[in-house]
Amino acid sequence: MTQRLAGLALAASTLTLASPALADTLRAALSDAYKNNPTLQAARANQRATDESVDIQKSAGRPNASGTAQYTEYLKQSSTSFVAPQRSAAATVNLGVPIYSGGAVKNGVKAAETRVKAGQAGLRGTESAVFSNVVAAYMDVLRTQAVVGLSANQVDVLTVNLQATKDRFEIGDLTRTDVAQSQSRLAIAQSDLRAARSNLIAARETFIQLIGAAPSDLQAPPPLPGLPENVADAVDAALHDNPDLIAARERAQASDFDISVAGSNRLPRVSLFAGGSYNNYLNTLGGSISGTVPQASTAAQVGVQLTVPIFQGGLPAAQQRQAQARAAAALEDVVGAERSVIAQVRSAFASWQAANSIIASSQSAVAAAQLSLEGVRAENTVGNRTVLDILNAEQELINAQVQLVTARRNAYVAGFSLLAAMGRAEARDLGLTDEGLLYDPQVNYDRVKNKWFDWDRDPAPKAQSTSTVDIPAPDAEIPAQGDSLKSP
Repeated sequence: MTQRLAGLALAASTLTLASPALADTLRAALSDAYKNNPTLQAARANQRATDESVDIQKSAGRPNASGTAQYTEYLKQSSTSFVAPQRSAAATVNLGVPIYSGGAVKNGVKAAETRVKAGQAGLRGTESAVFSNVVAAYMDVLRTQAVVGLSANQVDVLTVNLQATKDRFEIGDLTRTDVAQSQSRLAIAQSDLRAARSNLIAARETFIQLIGAAPSDLQAPPPLPGLPENVADAVDAALHDNPDLIAARERAQASDFDISVAGSNRLPRVSLFAGGSYNNYLNTLGGSISGTVPQASTAAQVGVQLTVPIFQGGLPAAQQRQAQARAAAALEDVVGAERSVIAQVRSAFASWQAANSIIASSQSAVAAAQLSLEGVRAENTVGNRTVLDILNAEQELINAQVQLVTARRNAYVAGFSLLAAMGRAEARDLGLTDEGLLYDPQVNYDRVKNKWFDWDRDPAPKAQSTSTVDIPAPDAEIPAQGDSLKSP
């Protein structure tokens, strides 16, 4: 019975594609996180803010108009003035049209557009990171559920062993030492079960934090697609597609435009201007001779303005040197991102291969431990093995089983992390677009990039993610499949 129960516990942790109806799947968890994860939603909002930087830069090269209105009461008139008014109303309108700004606007727009591309790549990186965390949380729940099942089964087995040891002690077949050894192992197993249940609650809490929903009957995830055959292929793919590396390259390119923007402060500025004014003294100008004095006047002017910087105290040079230093830092960031990506890929690939090897060795260890336990029990019946030998064999079996389920978890998480580092763990890669979930940041950029109206605005902001306050605190109970582990 012990072997059958242990086999059921091990089967509950395997990564097969069986998925009964109404069960939670990894695809569903990723879809929920894609729609409801606050980190991802905040990154999208920040990218929308970055989109506006293009229009902010363009506005410096667009016409601008302003108007002023003024009403004045003259409380005390000059004693020498015969035409001093008592009150007046005035209005002025001014229009400016930039013609040439030394390249500041053009390069500023290019820098902003490049940073939009960098932000879009960064958003991809955030998406991959969130998905990697979701996969890890999902697999942690599966692993800890399996460990709880194995630990609970071990407690049941050791409880039966202890009772059998006591019965044999009563008839003089065993000693008090054998009973004490069985009691000690049962107490340790009970402690391990409490720790496993605590770990399961923690894993479920992390799941709720990332996904916004409580896990129920999580099913084993499908195989990971597109894993590389060797580490060289993985590195090549990452150097081409890793979103963090792409973002670093785009930021470095934007920094080059910043150098030109800073240097433009040395160059002349040319603009057109036009203005008009209207003054009305409301029949108070001129006193007794007001009938012969015009009470209203208008004026208009147009022209071209040329501004030539002559000396600015070294400001343009300092700004350009500052931009050059930041561009140098951005280039170093590209190298740093490249090194980080290479290290991530190689490390994830090694972890994935090691976990797969551990799976194979752990499967052999489980099979050997099961045979060993059978043999020790058989030899104990004829007096060739002690109770301690049986307890040790049982402990070796559960250790091998826990190592196997942990290795399967680690292999899946490492494989997904490898795909993420290669730039292949986003919604478009995982098939989430089939449900119409894809968030395309380019849509918002295209929507706002050429808006001119000053009073245009979006709806009031509100949180897209939902609170988890009303989700009940998770317990350490395992689903029906896990409960069956305790059944005879």
